[in-house]
Amino acid sequence: MGYRSPLITVMINAAYKAAKALVRDFGEVEQLQVSRKGPADFVTIADHKAEKTLVAELRKARPKYGFLLEEGGVIEGEDTSNRWIIDPLDGTTNFLHGLPHFAISIALERDGKPFAGVVYSPVMDELFWAENGQGAFLNNERLRTSGRRNLEECLIATGMPYKGRDNHPQYPQMLDTVWSTTSGIRRFGAAALDLAYIAAGRYDGFFEFSLSPWDIAGGIIIVREAGGNVTDINGSGEMMKTGNILASNGHIHRELSEVLAKV
Repeated sequence: MGYRSPLITVMINAAYKAAKALVRDFGEVEQLQVSRKGPADFVTIADHKAEKTLVAELRKARPKYGFLLEEGGVIEGEDTSNRWIIDPLDGTTNFLHGLPHFAISIALERDGKPFAGVVYSPVMDELFWAENGQGAFLNNERLRTSGRRNLEECLIATGMPYKGRDNHPQYPQMLDTVWSTTSGIRRFGAAALDLAYIAAGRYDGFFEFSLSPWDIAGGIIIVREAGGNVTDINGSGEMMKTGNILASNGHIHRELSEVLAKV
């Protein structure tokens, strides 16, 4: 069983509290009031309620920390070294269509780098969590990335560009290239869970473009603490700024990067 520090305990308790309302709303998804904030990018009342709960719970425990929020933007804190990065509902489109593949993502950024992360899938009741130097866990079981080294045996996750986001004309060719050199590709529509699944060894690699910090911050530290590797698509460490991310079990990272670079 992993040791849950006071910091991780605060994050987990906040996620559990926000999840209660999300699960209730998910059960009544057809009756939710939905507004559009951009092409193919929906926001629900559930999204806002979950974010409000998370902010209240985290602020109660760490009142001086700032926030970077999907819905609420930047909230400055007295403590300039620590900042919460929150996605209250990663996988909004899945949620709205009654698909149970969505999650709450909470990260603590310390001095500009992901320090701790929690990704909670409430319907599946799967809690992924990690803290710098302490390992990664699924509920109470230690996580390790997969040991696959042959790209042809690897399962790769991705997120496809969609309306309202930057256009990537090379993406179809990139998809075809990866498809032809691996065991297969999956696109489930929740980047935080894609990263958590890398940590759990369910996927061997993951790549996506034009993501926001709240999509990936929690998952980055979980992958790293499980023994994996996370970089920008081009191999740099700037994925939080560029939004272009490549994550893997570590063994196939260079080879997968080279495959993507060919396009």
